[in-house]
Amino acid sequence: MTHIITESHIEEAALEILDSLGYEILHGPDISPDGKNPERSSYENVVLVERLKEAIDKFNPAIPCEAKEQAIKQILRTESPELVTNNKNFHNYLVNGVDVEYRHEGRIKGDIVRIFDFETQENNDFLAVNQFTVIEGNHNRRPDIVLFVNGLPLAVIELKNPADEEATIWSAYRQLQTYKDEIPSLFTYNELLVVSDGTQARAGTITSNQEWFLPWKTVDGKELAPEALPQLQVLLQGMFEKGRCLDLIRNFITFEKRRHQTTKILAAYHQYHTTNKAIKKTIEAINKDKRVGVVWHTQGSGKSLTMVFYTGKLILNKKLENPTIVVLTDRNDLDDQLFNTFSASGSLLRQSPAQAKDRGDLKKSLNVASGGIVFTTIQKFFPEQKRGTYPVLSERKNIIVIADEAHRSQYEFINGFARHIRDALPNASFIGFTGTPIKLSDRSTLAVFGDYIDIYDIQQSVEDGATVRIYYESRLAPIKLKEEEIPKINPEFEEVTENEEIYKKERLKSKWAQLEAVVGSKKRIHLMSMDIVKHFEQRQEAMEGKAMIVCMSRRICVDLHNEIVKLKHDWYGKEDDKGIIKVIMTGSASDPHGWQEHVRTKPRRRELAERFKDPEDPFTIAIVRDMWLTGFDAPSLHTMYFDKPMRGHGLMQAIARVNRVFKDKPGGLIVDYLGVAPDLKEALATYTESGGKGKPTFNQEDAVNIMLEKYEILVNLFHGFNYKKFFTGTPKEKIALIPAAIDHILKQNDGKERLLKYVTELSKAFALAVPNEEALKIRDEVGFFQAVKASLAKTIVTRGKSEEQLDSAIKQIVSKAIATEEVVDIFKAAGLKKPEVSILSDTFLADIKGMEHKNLALETLKKLLNDEIKTMQKRNIVQAKSFAEMLERTVKRYQNRSIETAQVIEELVNLAKKIRADKSRGEQLNLTEEELAFYDALADNNSAVQVLGDETLRKMATELSKTIKNNISIDWTLRENIQAKLRVYIKRLLRKYGYPPDKQKIATELVLKQAKLTCGNLAEVPAAV
Repeated sequence: MTHIITESHIEEAALEILDSLGYEILHGPDISPDGKNPERSSYENVVLVERLKEAIDKFNPAIPCEAKEQAIKQILRTESPELVTNNKNFHNYLVNGVDVEYRHEGRIKGDIVRIFDFETQENNDFLAVNQFTVIEGNHNRRPDIVLFVNGLPLAVIELKNPADEEATIWSAYRQLQTYKDEIPSLFTYNELLVVSDGTQARAGTITSNQEWFLPWKTVDGKELAPEALPQLQVLLQGMFEKGRCLDLIRNFITFEKRRHQTTKILAAYHQYHTTNKAIKKTIEAINKDKRVGVVWHTQGSGKSLTMVFYTGKLILNKKLENPTIVVLTDRNDLDDQLFNTFSASGSLLRQSPAQAKDRGDLKKSLNVASGGIVFTTIQKFFPEQKRGTYPVLSERKNIIVIADEAHRSQYEFINGFARHIRDALPNASFIGFTGTPIKLSDRSTLAVFGDYIDIYDIQQSVEDGATVRIYYESRLAPIKLKEEEIPKINPEFEEVTENEEIYKKERLKSKWAQLEAVVGSKKRIHLMSMDIVKHFEQRQEAMEGKAMIVCMSRRICVDLHNEIVKLKHDWYGKEDDKGIIKVIMTGSASDPHGWQEHVRTKPRRRELAERFKDPEDPFTIAIVRDMWLTGFDAPSLHTMYFDKPMRGHGLMQAIARVNRVFKDKPGGLIVDYLGVAPDLKEALATYTESGGKGKPTFNQEDAVNIMLEKYEILVNLFHGFNYKKFFTGTPKEKIALIPAAIDHILKQNDGKERLLKYVTELSKAFALAVPNEEALKIRDEVGFFQAVKASLAKTIVTRGKSEEQLDSAIKQIVSKAIATEEVVDIFKAAGLKKPEVSILSDTFLADIKGMEHKNLALETLKKLLNDEIKTMQKRNIVQAKSFAEMLERTVKRYQNRSIETAQVIEELVNLAKKIRADKSRGEQLNLTEEELAFYDALADNNSAVQVLGDETLRKMATELSKTIKNNISIDWTLRENIQAKLRVYIKRLLRKYGYPPDKQKIATELVLKQAKLTCGNLAEVPAAV
């Protein structure tokens, strides 16, 4: 069937948009080595060197030619076998220039060669090239659109047809991954990757996983683009407008090195526009009231990186004259985490941040003439003497104070904080970043920082795919203290309050100690340990990931750890690199002996944090009191067990640890053992009244209800089919049941599509609902549904559903009843020997006809024929079209119920025999496979066969095949001049042999089309270059 919209239409639309943005548009073959206006000496060359030279000459008039040549050689040279390393090196050249040396007035002078003009965008050369062929090694690849700036290939756009069900943005994504492997030289210079089918569009970098290819939802940042506007248009206009494109490349790309892996990160649209709004507000505030404002970006949406991008742009802003940035937190662990995030992006910041160790170090760091990024906790700004005045450290105006989570509970004394820091830095400007909203009643925060600069709430974050939903499950009733249970004050109370909360200690001591004793009672910890072990193991059956347990004291952390490892000995490991469960806490030598194995130095805790963030690392369960509850990012964390009273912002920040995006994780789960539901409701009220949209948490019952709804649909799909034997039968009986189940599904209208859809949806809901009782009741049936789905997806034509849709990363739920079975091979289960598809022997076809399950037989045969015809389409247009039409006619007659299942199987078997017989025609005519394809193209109309006969058509086919092969070159299918030459030759050949004149035009185009198919890739071999 001909598509009304094709991939080339999407390409043309994209080029039209780029043209409107001022890009020069060129056709790849035209600038190729043998094109009309060559700009490359070889297909291996991915840089348009002459354009690069022109730009360098323009931007660096005072630098000698030999130094500029030296810079170009450095740009073109790759120094590492690792693509990411080479890409990072190039990015440094791009944004900072290339360091060169040359002799000047008798001495060696160091200088920088600029390759971009970031100040005046029009001085740069913007070019879009479609169908840009690259040959590297034995690979010939042709990306759809490559965008060049100053001759450097900075962006690759891969497009798919929205009218083709098999072509999705994710097949475009997979194609880019193939390109990276096969033509890495193109990606050495890459800054941005784009995938689109015209409707949907996503952008990422060379290291972005699929889940981090994100949409760009606004053109100018003032408002979100209307839903009706194609995402490709919004993305191209939003990201590739010349000024924004240069801004993104220079200021919004960073490389983070974590353990042994480097990740290239591109800002999302909300981070980009928020940063630029904040920069504008900062310049205004410096000359006014010093209050920049507050950025509220929901937890998990990249707030820390937004702070990095903001800092990077502040440093480069000429109006600020090399500013000093002070990053404030209220806790040591948060200070460490944020410092590590900034340190990992040192290349973007163009300097290394410093962490103040104490008050003296802070004073030394801030008592400088300019520059610097200083990290400190707010406590270091308190005077050494109570009610004293903090000394003035600097009166400069270009000091910007960034406060993270500026309204947390520790800021009850925010007026004090504001006064002391103002004493120290009287002319500094203040900006606050927060992941949770400021209470309307909290006037002091607004008084220090000003109004909101930007809000990116939970609803928008989930819609954009920046975070996932959080679900809530209550496991135990809240504890109520009885009079007789109230113990004496715990003498070790010092450890239950943070160092930063000394001012609260007396007020909290009595209440906290009473509760801690009950919560940490031996009996309760034993019961909770059993529940957590069982709960988490059931969670892991549904969805692999990590868990965090939050306790209210270090004592409880240690006791709970000990109880859990009693139950699961193999989870324990005394050494840091052993075991799957660890307690993460601070401590000292004076702590009890039994705690000492959990008391680690900061470097050891940092290494454990990196291990926990690594989804492949066996360290799976972390027990914490206060650590890792804010600013800690572990995407594979999917379950958090709460056994600590928390409120307000602290609670909101803690639960957000499970909202990170990871593969196809459907959501995170909060398990409440202490009854924080009322506090969650209060936090929700604050969130809503502050203008936030979307719910911070969903009750796990919501997921259970969705699960039961999908389950009911599937049960109805299997109405009348008894699958209970699947759980009780022998392995042989179970295997035999799968084809019968598939046959039952195939009898129903849209049965296979509905099964695939609802099993996927049930699996996701089940993963969120486990271990709810309702979920455990249906676990075996979910396993059965998934077994049927897996077999069905592998056996039938699935209308272009992607692998991701068919094989969710969520674990297959296979209970003990079926855990020992392998994935069912449908041919084996149906009693068939798996065929070599290209043969379809008489024995196999006879077996198909004799199958008990006729609907399954039909679908199996239909898939095999469809696959065979698809293979044929790559070789012989005419025959493939003929067989495809025969298959379509037969299937339509069956779908219209004009023939029965047995009859349609008979017709498909006959079609299979015809396809098989067709393979021997070439031998009978003494033609190769390629020559036979041209023969069929010439013989496509009956009058030609009648007039000329087989022998003449055979001679014509042989001559055609030989001549076309001798006249093609790289990209010939895109070059009109070569195609025009071939058309002339084909017409001459047709006239020479007396081909019917009225059919010559159609025959010429059909032969040319076959030539493109047969010979299109012949030039891929290196010899043809």
